Amino acid sequence: MKQAKELLGEYGLRKTKCRLDILDLFLSHQQALAHADIEQVLGDRYDRVTIYRTLYSFKEQGLLHSINDISGAVKFALCQEACSQHQHYDNHIHFSCTQCGQTFCLNEVHIPAMTLPAGYSVHNLHFSAEGICKACNARE
Repeated sequence: MKQAKELLGEYGLRKTKCRLDILDLFLSHQQALAHADIEQVLGDRYDRVTIYRTLYSFKEQGLLHSINDISGAVKFALCQEACSQHQHYDNHIHFSCTQCGQTFCLNEVHIPAMTLPAGYSVHNLHFSAEGICKACNARE
């Protein structure tokens, strides 16, 4: 819980029980989590609207970023770099496993810089890869 409290403080968010519980869930998982994943674990304590609002406040403050996985579902993952409410700097690939359905941030795989034609400006980049994750490959 200490790490969650420190993170909430760094991002200027109040330390409510719901926020601490949801953030602890993200800190204990390596894969991205969908609203439904969080609701499955914490749904007996918090209603779905409270979970939804918490996820989006985390995203707005730059604590989480969203990912559209191969099924079209929106998942969330902790930002690894100094993101803020004005700019996300998650310049990495999102990997969706076709076997287990999990989505992972591959923070060590950076997206190369792009040069766009004059008059264009990028606000968000979305790069994803599909295949079999390390855990599923190890089971084969």
